[in-house]
Amino acid sequence: MDRDSAFEQYVEVRQAALLRLAYLLTGEQHAAEDLVQTALAKLYLAWNRLERAGSVDAYAKRIMINEHSSWWRRAWRRAETTTDNVPERPVAADFGHALAERDALWTVVQGLPPRQRAAVVLRFYEDMSEQDVAATLGCSVGTVKSQTSRALATLRKRLQERRGNDR
Repeated sequence: MDRDSAFEQYVEVRQAALLRLAYLLTGEQHAAEDLVQTALAKLYLAWNRLERAGSVDAYAKRIMINEHSSWWRRAWRRAETTTDNVPERPVAADFGHALAERDALWTVVQGLPPRQRAAVVLRFYEDMSEQDVAATLGCSVGTVKSQTSRALATLRKRLQERRGNDR
């Protein structure tokens, strides 16, 4: 199979999973799509080397995490403002309570610093081991543990605060 066909096949099979990871990292659909597009462009440039080494998924995830981190360092990102007015989404009546809890948790996860969010997303949404997360983030297992611990403590605190404010 030639290079382009192999890459197209990889994208066809893995695009949904990469988009899901990108959404979990960014918290925004359009930003997630941009992140995946950037990652795939960079992945294509290294395709021959990666395909032979068999580390395509790990490299793709690493690109996305690095790109996401660098986006937050850019000045133009700090110029953007957020809003409290979120468009309403239709919710099934049977799942209203569970969806509200999920949305509340996701709102709090989005407020984590990028490194902590990456650790939580990779550990719990992507179900990666601490060793795999450390390899993906390019840090030690201890750093993954400390970032995850801090993130979980922050999540617990903020969720308790939200519950207190809802009463």
